[in-house]
Amino acid sequence: MLAASADTAGMHFDISARPALLKHDPFKALVVPRPIGWIGSIDAQGRPNLAPYSFFNAVSDRPPMLMFSSGGHKDSLRNIEATGEFTCSLASWDLREAMNLSSAPLAPGVDEFAAAGLATAASLRVRAPRVAAAPAALECRLWRTLDLPGSRYTVVFGEVVAIHIDDRFVRDGRVDTGAMRILSRLGYMDYGVLEAADIFTLQRPLASDDGQTAVPPPAEWDGVYR
Repeated sequence: MLAASADTAGMHFDISARPALLKHDPFKALVVPRPIGWIGSIDAQGRPNLAPYSFFNAVSDRPPMLMFSSGGHKDSLRNIEATGEFTCSLASWDLREAMNLSSAPLAPGVDEFAAAGLATAASLRVRAPRVAAAPAALECRLWRTLDLPGSRYTVVFGEVVAIHIDDRFVRDGRVDTGAMRILSRLGYMDYGVLEAADIFTLQRPLASDDGQTAVPPPAEWDGVYR
């Protein structure tokens, strides 16, 4: 086991030897911000379930795919394994209290949409509902699950088959993400919110013909992801 050490560069320690100065595991406070996957599902009897997951992100755009990781065999995971589908609603600042309420470990079969005071909206391609008030939602079909080492966490991969976006947030042919005020998860019990003032643009540079140097990007984005 490597011992913790301190030097001019700051704290440096092996993951198995957290210094006493740190009261809690710092990992989730360092890998931030993390988008919140507000996962909607139904069980085999058709009863809805809703829960937020902080280990969540997009992993591909062609095809569009996302993932979330469940710590333990929770209702969302059981339901998705049983039905092969789910939704992911985006949690916004206006829905922060409802999102938090939906994280309560209620008994299987309890409708967290109703418990959090949230209206549901029907999906287009899957049976699982979405949060009606969410600024956007993704409908997904299960691709596969993967058990991580230690058997505590299971990663769920889903292919996005339909998208809902509130018309209020589509402007000049683009999604106004800042206006949505999307929530993110930080460490401990902390959250963040993405505001329009936090967003800035950086054009990606090009490469020279010989591939040896970077070339300044064009003044305006041409719509191509490089």
